[in-house]
Amino acid sequence: MRKLIVWIFLLFFGFSNAQELNCVVEINSDQVGATNKQIFVTLQKSLTEFINNTKWSQQVYKQNEKIECSFFFTITTYNSDQFSGTLQIQASRPIFNATYMSPILNINDKDINFTYTEFQNLFFDINSYDSNLISIIAFYANMIVGIDGDTFSSEGGSKSLENAQNIVNIAQQGQQKGWSATDGNQNRFFLINDMLSPSFSSFRKAMYEYHFKAMDIMTENPKEAKENIKSSLKTLQEITNLRPNAYITRVFFDAKVEEILSIFSGGPKVDVADVIDNLNRMSPTNASKWGQISY
Repeated sequence: MRKLIVWIFLLFFGFSNAQELNCVVEINSDQVGATNKQIFVTLQKSLTEFINNTKWSQQVYKQNEKIECSFFFTITTYNSDQFSGTLQIQASRPIFNATYMSPILNINDKDINFTYTEFQNLFFDINSYDSNLISIIAFYANMIVGIDGDTFSSEGGSKSLENAQNIVNIAQQGQQKGWSATDGNQNRFFLINDMLSPSFSSFRKAMYEYHFKAMDIMTENPKEAKENIKSSLKTLQEITNLRPNAYITRVFFDAKVEEILSIFSGGPKVDVADVIDNLNRMSPTNASKWGQISY
């Protein structure tokens, strides 16, 4: 009887309140000549536990609803407790009635600099700045939760995206690269600024239309799904009409280019002439990919 009570408690209060992310963290230190590689093993373990054990939002996630994601660090320089390199962030979400995972984020952050001492505690407070490492992780964790939320309901990820913007504002006091408008035009500052800008609201609208109204019906009605994807791409094109080659548009295609190519290269036929034209206008750097889509 006691075991049954414990199981019921876990079912309703533990599993139902599970953290949001199921994240794989990798630390590549091949470019570093340090003899002591244990620090990188410890860092990888600490970040894995930190990301997966932190509750990043007030939303309730079941165990099987966790967002699949990965953080891949490439460390290029290491000296004492100082690290620098790049970070590849990827995330995906499941498609209804399918085993397929649709990519929703694929970003390479090239301004990664942080301090870390082995076995230090990692703790996140939304209202304070602890370290650049924690701010970077917390920023992208909230971005993932926010973008994922947008794919399930119209602007459903607003709270997490607002949290990400708050992290940017607070992290600027650390004076590290990537948090300010003066650090270039494709960084964390501009990523969340564009995401929440009314001028670029078409991005979030397109993410909802593309996933919930198209990908989630792909199994039961692939032709309608493809037509709805065409419609979502027209929504996204509103950004190109306003600002060609906008960073936020590149963010979309960095995640979606291979998937779009696959969708329009097979299955039931739909008119793709206008699709190819729109894709070339929105993402000309992927013209060779769009040329593989057959009429």
